[in-house]
Amino acid sequence: MAQKGVQLDQETFSCSICLDLLKDPVTTPCGHSYYMNCIKSHWDGEDRKYIYSCPQCRKTFTPRPVLLKNTMLAVLVEELKKTGLQAAPADHCYAGAEDVACDVCTGRKLKAHKSCLQCLASYCEKHLQPHFESETFKKHKLVEPSKKLQENVCSRHDEVMKMFCRTDQQLICYLCSADEHKGHDTVSAAAEKTERQKKLEGSRQNIQRRIQDREKDVKLLQQQAEAINLSADKAVEDSEKIFTELIRLLEKRSSDVKQQVRSQQKREVSRVKELQEKLEQEITELKRKDAELKKLSHTEDHNQFLHNYPSLPPLSQSTSSTHIRPLSCFEDVTAVVSEVRDKLQGVLREKWTNVSLTGTEVDVLLSQPEPKTRAGFLKYSREITLDPNTANTQLLLSEGNRIATVMRQQQSYSSHPDRFTGYFQVLSRESLTARYYWEVERRGGVYVAVAYKNISRAVGLIECGFGYNDKSWALDCCNNSYTFWSNNVRTRVSGPESSRVGVYLDHSAGILSFYSVSETMTLLHRVQTTFTQPLYAGLRLGWYGDSAELCNLK
Repeated sequence: MAQKGVQLDQETFSCSICLDLLKDPVTTPCGHSYYMNCIKSHWDGEDRKYIYSCPQCRKTFTPRPVLLKNTMLAVLVEELKKTGLQAAPADHCYAGAEDVACDVCTGRKLKAHKSCLQCLASYCEKHLQPHFESETFKKHKLVEPSKKLQENVCSRHDEVMKMFCRTDQQLICYLCSADEHKGHDTVSAAAEKTERQKKLEGSRQNIQRRIQDREKDVKLLQQQAEAINLSADKAVEDSEKIFTELIRLLEKRSSDVKQQVRSQQKREVSRVKELQEKLEQEITELKRKDAELKKLSHTEDHNQFLHNYPSLPPLSQSTSSTHIRPLSCFEDVTAVVSEVRDKLQGVLREKWTNVSLTGTEVDVLLSQPEPKTRAGFLKYSREITLDPNTANTQLLLSEGNRIATVMRQQQSYSSHPDRFTGYFQVLSRESLTARYYWEVERRGGVYVAVAYKNISRAVGLIECGFGYNDKSWALDCCNNSYTFWSNNVRTRVSGPESSRVGVYLDHSAGILSFYSVSETMTLLHRVQTTFTQPLYAGLRLGWYGDSAELCNLK
């Protein structure tokens, strides 16, 4: 009993400054005791004020008290050291109302460290030791502390339920399997958990895929917002340039068009942001559900897993599809205003015809994914021809400007600022701003490319070559291999060799894909970026005799 008293009062024999057992204990005039060096150091820090205080009760003394060793307290501390007793457990080690208590502890119980599924009891660290030391207990299944161990016991036979009846979808004991569940489809609880764990993991993978899809959609929506802003800004700029050519009568109309574009821009950006917020909310909900499934999947107690599994709500259906529909920008504004500039001067004397912003609605709702079959790609095929004004003078264009061949002799092209003079290159006549698919049949070394109109044409600069700058993207189909080039960065590409290459472009989504086309289509390389200008199909040929054809897919 005395030993217990010493243990309970041990805190009394500790210095409140260093929290260790008192060494050379001294007592201040107010009755509090400290380790001599601790109180001296405390008062040394107060010397400049000539006022000395007790760290516990804050009572002050002047002058500085002369401290003498408390011999009675010193004897008690020495006796305490000799007993070798440990301090009582801290309050946080005892079980509270929400904690699982040790079933072996008497009096005030400690928190359980583990629960045993065989013993159907919970143990603190001290009382858990036999499960680690005794061969009898080492085979027992230990899990995180649980208050629901009795739920593992069959109410009819008072046996631990280690089996699961699939016929009745419930946990049973081995006596139940030979009694009312005889002939039923029964397995061990561990086996049933393993089976359901696989289904749970499948659900998690589905959620994670949907999270990735939604994050991708959010990214695409951000790109849509940027594209809307760029297109709207360009439309406003072009409109202002045209209206400045008209006298004061058109100044008001210029302001009207600008206001319409900005208003439309604001509405469409607002739509993008609204949909983006919905997708982000869905992502948050999916992550929450994934966390719940993860928590359940980590349940070590088979029975608890099976008790909680049926309560999981089914995964809700997605409220939207998974891809962004093509973006229709504001380019039509410039075209309409240009036509008005040419034809409206006489009309303005009579009445004003409103400039309509037809075709500028930005459709940012989620749309169809990239096609999976050649038939699906062919739905987006368009006739593309080569522009003679961009062709290198040693490129012969034939078959309605669909075939380019490198010739040794110069061709009789007129001088033009768009002409490539350094490489055997040519661009298409048509600009590409939506979803397009085309195929190139090659003979020899050919770069299949897309580029902005403002790519450099200067002689001798490597930056003029497709793929060697930030204005073009090119797949090099040479020497029985493929290499992708962009911004002068080379990426090795693997895939089946074919004389025909398919190109899929989704301008608004920033997707550019290259395919090897034969009896089947094989993806060679895909680019995900943001296109800030209209693109043009490009061909770059390697040497004399090489040729490439933009195939007629109609």
